[in-house]
Formats: sequence, C-alpha cells, structure tokens
Amino acid sequence: MMWEGMGPDLPAPSGIPGDGRAAAPVPAWQPPTDTERDLYEAKMRGDWAAYFDVLAGAKLYHAMSRAQADSQPGWIELNASLLGPRPGRKHLVFLTDGMLPAPVPDPVFFVIGLGRLARDWPRDDEWLAVNPGTPCEAFFPASAAHRLTWRWHAERMARPHRSRLRTLWVGGPLHGSVAHGLACGALLCVDNASLWNAMGWHGTGYVRERRRLEEWWRITSREQWSRTQESLLKGEMSSQVWRFVLSVRSALAHDFGGAVEVDHWRQVTARVIRHRAADEETATDGATRTAPSRDSETEAQVAGAQRLIGRITRYEARFRADGLLAEGRFVHSVEAWDYGRASKMARWGLGARYCDLAEAEMAVHRAGRVSQMAYRSWEDFSAAYILGRCLHFDQEEFGDWYGEMLNAHRILTTDPNSPWRNIPFK
Repeated sequence: MMWEGMGPDLPAPSGIPGDGRAAAPVPAWQPPTDTERDLYEAKMRGDWAAYFDVLAGAKLYHAMSRAQADSQPGWIELNASLLGPRPGRKHLVFLTDGMLPAPVPDPVFFVIGLGRLARDWPRDDEWLAVNPGTPCEAFFPASAAHRLTWRWHAERMARPHRSRLRTLWVGGPLHGSVAHGLACGALLCVDNASLWNAMGWHGTGYVRERRRLEEWWRITSREQWSRTQESLLKGEMSSQVWRFVLSVRSALAHDFGGAVEVDHWRQVTARVIRHRAADEETATDGATRTAPSRDSETEAQVAGAQRLIGRITRYEARFRADGLLAEGRFVHSVEAWDYGRASKMARWGLGARYCDLAEAEMAVHRAGRVSQMAYRSWEDFSAAYILGRCLHFDQEEFGDWYGEMLNAHRILTTDPNSPWRNIPFK
C-alpha cells in the first residue's frame, strides 16, 4: 500500500498497533504536549504518513545507562526491549518529550532525530516502539526499506530555527510560584521551542546538557554548578559596569521624579566615577602608582561609561520602536538577565545531573521571587533581560541575538496560552 504523496520506490512503514486497525479513541485523554496530540490524531485517522511527519519534527529520547554515557560521551547505546503487541519481538523504545519520566540519577536519556535514527539503526529485525503504553503508541518495522521512508520524512520536514511556545499540559506546573519561576526562563524556551514549564528537565539529553554547561559556562561539577546558580540568583553574573551605569540613571529618576536627559546622565556618571577615584586615592595614600597614571585610568573609566550609555540609549530607542518598551519607559537594571538564566540553569543542572529535582525546583522558585522583587511586570522583566543579553552578545548589530528575543517576547506577550498572559507577575 502506497502513502499519498510518497515516491513510488519508498515502501510505507507499518505503524500498526496490533492488527493494523486504529484503536478506539481513549476517553478523556489529555495529551501532554502538542507532539503527543498530533501523533494521537494522526494515529486515530490511520494517517501514518502524518504520524511520521510529526516524528520527523520531534526530539526522540532513548534511555541508556549513565555509566555508558559517562565513559563514552557521544556514543549511542540502543537498548532493545521485549514488548509490544507480539510477544518475543524486540523493540527499541523512543519517547517524545511529553512522555518522559522525571529525571533520576540512572538511567539517563539521549536525544536523536528521525533521520539519524534511520542511519544508525542497529538490526533489521528490531522494531521501533514510539511511546509504548500510551494512547499515541505505535510499533513499526525497521528494515532498510522502511528506514528509507523515515529518512524521506526527516528530509522533507527539516526546518530552519523557529521560535514557538510549547506547554506541558500534563505534569508541568501552570500556576503558582514554581510556574512563575519557570516563566522567567520562558524567553529562552520559546526561542528553542522547548517546553517552558517542564520542571523535570531532560532538554537535549544528558551528555549534551553537560556539554552545554562546559562549553558556555565552564561547569564540569556539581560544586561549580552550585556556585554559578547562586551567583545568578544574586544577580552577580552580569557586568558590574552595566549595573553601575543604570543605577545612576535610576537614582536620578527617583530623585527628580521623571525622565532623565542623556546629557545629565552622562555628566552625573562621570562625576560619580571621578569622585570615587578621588576617595580611593585618599584611602590608599602612599600607593606606588603615580597621579598621572591614576588620572588616566579614571578618565578611561569615564570614557567607557559614556560609550556604554550611548549603547544603552540606542538599544532602548530600538526597543521602543519595536514595542519592547513603552514610550517614556527605560530599563532600570539588567539583573533580569541573571534571573532568567538562573531559571534555566536550575533545569540545565538537573538535565546534567548536577542537582536533583527538589534542588532545581527550589532554585526556580527563588528565581521567580527575586524577579518579582526587582521588576513590576513581565514586560519590564523582558526588556531588562533582552538588554542584558544584547549588551553581552549583540554588539549593536541587531542580529539574531536581538531578533530571536524580540520574536520570543512578542509570542509571550500575545499568545493566549502564554504564561505571561496567565500568571500574574506580582
């Protein structure tokens, strides 16, 4: 039997649970995510081409021992199980992200796409089992001919980076303090099309989560993760210079009760830097540095602060033009960038097994609390987060580092299912 729209030389896989007839609908089943919903609907229609299209666009998770993952990172260990509708048949079990269990120390999971799975499949006589034991389960033969079809779907469904809001409707918090803390990391989740409220985080799989922390954060141990997590929760990871410059403007706005002119902000910032330098000189009388050396360092700090003020004002002007900031509003701090990353760091640490679920949940809760104390609304938080990210990465190019966050911001502030539309900030 040929699938509609497929090439004549590609045999159709048999997504046949049991005898090939579609199972009766399961009453009142709530699919955990959009992926399981789409699989279930395709299965109920008997539309296996659509079923494989969904698989081709999904992350597929397979369990392996932690010892194997630690000893040979990057190695894929496919473990066959005796399950399914026909006793004695070996299957390789793969789960979609809504069906994953809570993380435990062992086993761990790795992630693979359908195209690579087709290339790396070990034996023709082992079948593919997708989400066994659930209403969207299916079992497929995996001969070389069938795997050609898998590859065809994987190539057809390949997409460039696309931001979207994804929610774990079953098993993830939707309201309350933990949900609020998770929503503080939602910009990155939307950008990566990951589940914003998945507290039991597996992410990109155990090995890749560890690699992410090592490459981007130089974290290779539980102790390093813990120190980084604490620094983020205290708002200490972003630049002290950014915090100082923004604090000067915030103090002026508080004292004068209104907008602060850029020239006034520049003048007062320079005055504070020079005053501090003079106080330090007095406190360190007899230091070996010469006065000209101290003066040149001070003026270099002033010049750097002035350039930073220029960058911030240009970013804010762009933010207003793009709807990130309301007219007359400004960013008063960038700690949101730390707090949002703290929300994600808790989950990255769990995925890498540098902490357990209880520790990660506590850190997420704290991220929400410190964000509430520092900001007034999700929009306020978002602008501060994006400014911090841009100051660190973007270099005023207004490229992907900015554009991806702008897109995520728009989704989170407009989508009816967004946590920012359904969870009060305060």
